[in-house]
Amino acid sequence: MSKITETEVVRILSDLISIKSVNENEIEVCNYLKELLDKHGITAKIIKLSETRANLVAEIGNNGPVLGISGHMDVVSEGDVSKWQYDPYKLTEVEGKLYGRGTADMKSGLAALVISMINIHETGTLTYGRIRLLATAGEEIVGEGAKAFQSQGYMDDICGLIIAEPSEDRIIYAHKGSMDIRVTSKGKAAHSSMPNLGYNAITPLIDFVYNANDGFKKFNQSNPLLGPPIMNATIFKGGNQVNSLPEYAETEFNIRTIPEHVNHQFVSYFNSILQQIETEQTQITIDTYMSRPPVFTTGNNSLVHHAQSFAMKYLNTSLEAQASPGVTDASDLLVDKDENFPFIMFGPGNVSQAHQVNEHVEKSIYLAFVALFTEMLPTYLKSLN
Repeated sequence: MSKITETEVVRILSDLISIKSVNENEIEVCNYLKELLDKHGITAKIIKLSETRANLVAEIGNNGPVLGISGHMDVVSEGDVSKWQYDPYKLTEVEGKLYGRGTADMKSGLAALVISMINIHETGTLTYGRIRLLATAGEEIVGEGAKAFQSQGYMDDICGLIIAEPSEDRIIYAHKGSMDIRVTSKGKAAHSSMPNLGYNAITPLIDFVYNANDGFKKFNQSNPLLGPPIMNATIFKGGNQVNSLPEYAETEFNIRTIPEHVNHQFVSYFNSILQQIETEQTQITIDTYMSRPPVFTTGNNSLVHHAQSFAMKYLNTSLEAQASPGVTDASDLLVDKDENFPFIMFGPGNVSQAHQVNEHVEKSIYLAFVALFTEMLPTYLKSLN
């Protein structure tokens, strides 16, 4: 048996980019990857979350510790297509760059993991341990896929985790958590000349945002790796006519959490703000529709060291191990793991390309990561024997 050729490596990414899995339709990516893995004698299982959304799991190896490798199958919207130089859903190679929605975030990383798994299986280099692929749905929204994998026990026996998000220039071993909270207010419509006949839904929300921002200063602890928590009111809308009192308004907050100020503290905090401002007239509802906890590991483990060593070999660069303000599926996959658990985010692409018009990845970097993972994964597991 032989490794997948360079031409096939690019074609696989091209096929994945052509699947429009914008916050949806991961089932089509699952079907493609399952067929690819089956072709190479690796059994894969599709775990449906709905008719159009699903996770995919596959494993190679027969005994020993299990190394988890993970990537998400969804992408964000392409936005205004007219601003793209190339079709976002057709992989386009120009001057050594591969363009398309998801090339950086993160179908190149997912493809590199899958292809390396096939290469390892075909060449028989996995002599100790097992490698488990966890391809997830919904990472770009609330992490439904990662939550499902964790609750279904797929992380129970994992000894280390690699998520191939775009991070070619650094190795991440810890990151902040993230929350999205929507606060809605209901009022009563009335003509603006007769406000006594109605109730302005915007008014209490203004008080809510002011009080939330003012009281945020009490979250004054800072993590030595991750820094302080961050809170921003990022959306505010209400009303539809200038001379009418609005009967509905809403505001949304995004919060970045740390181990010293975890997610449930902000749920309690928002409820306390509500108690401060509510009256007999207010009808305010708080909905925490996304909550992903921070990931805090020490980074002092051989998985980090292996990644640094192979980065030097295949990327010809010395990479620092760092913490990140961003969020990955590790938030939900690692909820039961402690700070000594070996975790890295490391994959092709630069985070500056994520969610951007004309998103791209360097072809040489993508190919290098396929080779890097193909050697590093079995080498790391062998070192545990």
